[in-house]
Amino acid sequence: MSDEQRLIELNEDFYAAFEAGDLDRMDRIWANGDLAASVTCVHPGWPALRGRDEVLRSWAMIMANTTYIQFVLTDVEVHLGSDFAVLTCVENILTDDDEDDATTFAGAKGVATNIFRRTENGWQLWVRHGSPVISDTHDDDEG
Repeated sequence: MSDEQRLIELNEDFYAAFEAGDLDRMDRIWANGDLAASVTCVHPGWPALRGRDEVLRSWAMIMANTTYIQFVLTDVEVHLGSDFAVLTCVENILTDDDEDDATTFAGAKGVATNIFRRTENGWQLWVRHGSPVISDTHDDDEG
């Protein structure tokens, strides 16, 4: 399997862990060891979180408070360096809109930049930045 294919698979594993609320699986994806202190995550609307422990605590909190979420990823691009890779993608999100009514869903869109590092344990997620997309429309009259 090529590095690019492995990174796309690892990125899909990240989203599958989030969808399943599987913190153990999420834990295996994030960098550790010498990189643990420099692990960084920016959730949409949050300040930057630094350090592996703080990042994983945030995921535990998010997963504990998410009743349903599903991602369809589009526009996935991988740019490889020698020991790092930058993966960008569009997150098309379907989520539970109302905790009292499990049949109400909401859609959203985000963009993500996920930076992976090549480690002795293979590729691991090192830095993540997620951002909401407020609108898909562009006014052609604006410069």
